[in-house]
Amino acid sequence: MARDTGSVCKVCRREGEQLFLKGARCFTPKCSVTTRPYPPGEHGRGRIRQSEYLLQRREKQKMRRFYQVLEKQFRRYYEKASRQPGITGENLLRLLEMRLDNVVTRLAFASSRREARQLVRHGHFLVNGRRVDIPSYQVRPDDIISVKPNSKSEAVIRQNTEMVSSLAPWLQADHDSLTGKILRFPERTEIDTPVREQLIVELYSK
Repeated sequence: MARDTGSVCKVCRREGEQLFLKGARCFTPKCSVTTRPYPPGEHGRGRIRQSEYLLQRREKQKMRRFYQVLEKQFRRYYEKASRQPGITGENLLRLLEMRLDNVVTRLAFASSRREARQLVRHGHFLVNGRRVDIPSYQVRPDDIISVKPNSKSEAVIRQNTEMVSSLAPWLQADHDSLTGKILRFPERTEIDTPVREQLIVELYSK
């Protein structure tokens, strides 16, 4: 399966803000966006000519990298969102939020989406009692997410749960039993992804 194995810190620097791709390090003074607040590369400190297309493309790249999906996969999400009733941009965000690896991160079972992807791929999570090892699996309201009994990563997962103080209102979690429940689909105001999804819709609508 194809995946992005590059430096996640360079991704945040390219987008000019924290995308929280490296777990606990993002909350420390060592965060690369703090220590080197300019794009990576030889010409990172040069002036970039802004354009409408550039802003739209940067917003698309930001969302794609935030949720750790590849270009073709992201395009498929957009096409599916455009066929659904409602606002296309919000539909797109909702589809990405309901990915299993994202939900595992939102439940604080993983410190980052990259770690969540790895845990899911290795079969450490159950959905409604059944083992699911597909990070892009779409969960639904009333689904129960739980850690596989006797998982070798249980200690790591418990350590991750200690780093969170609150959860998204559309989720419910019991960190003692390492289980979580999807209460409903998230509203746009409940999604803290730092993107302007309307720019992405404008880009793909051309």
